[in-house]
Amino acid sequence: MDIAPQQPPLARRLAAESLGSFFLFACVIGSGIMGERLSGGNDAVALLVNTLATGAILFVLNTIFGPVSGAHMNPAVSLVAASRRDIGWGTAAAYILAQFGCGILGAFAAHVMFGLPALQYSLTARTGIGQWLGEGIATFGLILTIIGTMCHRPQWIAPSVALYITAAYWFTSSTSFANPAITIARSLTDSFAGIAPNDVPAFIIAQLMGAAVAALVAGRLFDD
Repeated sequence: MDIAPQQPPLARRLAAESLGSFFLFACVIGSGIMGERLSGGNDAVALLVNTLATGAILFVLNTIFGPVSGAHMNPAVSLVAASRRDIGWGTAAAYILAQFGCGILGAFAAHVMFGLPALQYSLTARTGIGQWLGEGIATFGLILTIIGTMCHRPQWIAPSVALYITAAYWFTSSTSFANPAITIARSLTDSFAGIAPNDVPAFIIAQLMGAAVAALVAGRLFDD
């Protein structure tokens, strides 16, 4: 949500969202594949590898693309930004299309890099009240982190988002997808980061509910 008064042209902002989503999704899925291959079946080690890589790439992407597009890379973030009038609804729709399209291309690229079929479907079940609650809380915390940091310490947005997601990988039962676009992308990988397609709708509903509640709470906490 780091949108300056003089915004770059929409084409430039969409390019930033596209590249950011591509690299974020490729990192999440690619590091999951690498971690799974090198961990010798130890899921804790694989998750640690996945976590550190994701936190690191989030710091980089928010640093380089934040001044251009806000570095949303997440439909929930774009929808909240539009609801707060930080961006227009038309811009939010364009951002979301870029996030889905280029993020899924990032997932395919990760597969090809590791010698796997580009298009896959996950067999990993992620369902149940605990995981849905985890996704709602993860997304609530992410949105609250973004808005609170932008209101009071905008120069800290990159480390704040990176550190929050790093922590949320471990304190939420769902490992903090917190992003509808990446949830769909992760249904297209039968790897460590995957989620079965049938489990995707409930995750997205939980994410959007968490984001909506966070926007309301943030308005009370941080807005003048």
